[in-house]
Amino acid sequence: MSESLPPIENPEITAEAVRDLLAEDAAAICLVDCREVDEHAICRIEGAELVPLSTFAEAGPARLGAEERPIIVYCHHGMRSLQATMYLRNKGIESVWSMAGGIDVWSTTIDPDVPRY
Repeated sequence: MSESLPPIENPEITAEAVRDLLAEDAAAICLVDCREVDEHAICRIEGAELVPLSTFAEAGPARLGAEERPIIVYCHHGMRSLQATMYLRNKGIESVWSMAGGIDVWSTTIDPDVPRY
């Protein structure tokens, strides 16, 4: 699986690469939705764990710091997940990437059954 992940120097991963990783072995990655509870209620990627960005300072490192699997974070368009990715990396968690374009790109290119908002 590690050959499917971008190099550590690149903080982003494409929705297509995430789709492929999930298809290969969904349990081998930790998928994190950093949107807020109300957004998560609208739509989500199956199997994602909700850790809202508003709680990342308190909950992010505590919940994800011991994670041994690669972590992929997504939000609505990719900006908050990039912030969350850089925050975790600054806390010493290296194997974390932001899904470029967020769930909006996922909805338009991977799974049109996921509602857009």
